[in-house]
Amino acid sequence: MRAVLVTGPGEVRVTEVPDPVPAPGEIVVEVSSCGLCGTDMHILDGELPSAGYPLVPGHELTGRIVALGQGVTGLQPGTRVAVDPNLPCGACHYCRIGRGNLCDNYSAVGVTRGGGFAELVAVPARCAYVLPDELSDAAAGLVEPLSCAVHGLNRLPRRPGEHYLIYGAGTMGLMMAAVVRGAGAASVSMVDVNTERLAFAESFAADAVATDAEALDVPQGFEVVIDATGVVAAIEDGLTRVRKGGTFLQFGVVDPARTAAFSPFAVYNREIDIIGSMAVHHSFQPAIDLLASGLDLDPLVSHVFGLEGFDEAVVAFRAGTGRKIHITPSGAGKP
Repeated sequence: MRAVLVTGPGEVRVTEVPDPVPAPGEIVVEVSSCGLCGTDMHILDGELPSAGYPLVPGHELTGRIVALGQGVTGLQPGTRVAVDPNLPCGACHYCRIGRGNLCDNYSAVGVTRGGGFAELVAVPARCAYVLPDELSDAAAGLVEPLSCAVHGLNRLPRRPGEHYLIYGAGTMGLMMAAVVRGAGAASVSMVDVNTERLAFAESFAADAVATDAEALDVPQGFEVVIDATGVVAAIEDGLTRVRKGGTFLQFGVVDPARTAAFSPFAVYNREIDIIGSMAVHHSFQPAIDLLASGLDLDPLVSHVFGLEGFDEAVVAFRAGTGRKIHITPSGAGKP
């Protein structure tokens, strides 16, 4: 089969690799779509210590089951599924207390084992979630990132009528805007340096947009501030925009080597809650249900490439072009 293979930092090519054979308890999925993510960039650049080479990356995947391993029940070939890539060990302290997303022995499809930038991928059957027939292929490919946004929402107090400020109008920031609006936000403001993304955000889910939070002219601040950039300067600025008694959510992935400066006195004196949100936690099926109930995220997919266009897709991603970029391993890409 054809697949994207990363053999080391900066060493990536589309090549032939052996077809996967399902182990007991596994299925093989013919991948219809797999989204590009910042995590994939860290893998390509050698910045993710848990990733081992050679590796087929890609963890935001969906497709159809084509083979069942021994002992798999309840699933059939031909069934459309989205795949939760996270593989908690089930035995460490955090898994045993129900916090599998914080597993000490982290493993994931497309990160520590072969992923979805391939025509076929073998995954544990327990990771497959059956998709409703009415869900579009674009929406199906957004289930994994949406499940991250749902978990982020679940980490917030979610008091109806509050005002939100989101840093970052990329896919994840836009998804957060959509889910907090659905959860009762009174308003959603967004900040980004990319004016093209801001224009889309304003038509999609934002009430106000700006390239600098100061331009929003909300001196009292916001009840909830969310960082979806992972950029230290945005985080530092965002912490100053939280209203008294408000909440700051660190949702974006930050370089582990970076630190941010903030005022501990302000956190104390203003009673600010600082919360983190890590990956997916009991939020995969709720994400599917949200999409099936009518949450329309299809406009977030701005570019689709076939496997042979992977290098072009990476260039577009790094340039901040468009929004979500999908790779379609089992079909021809289209703009």
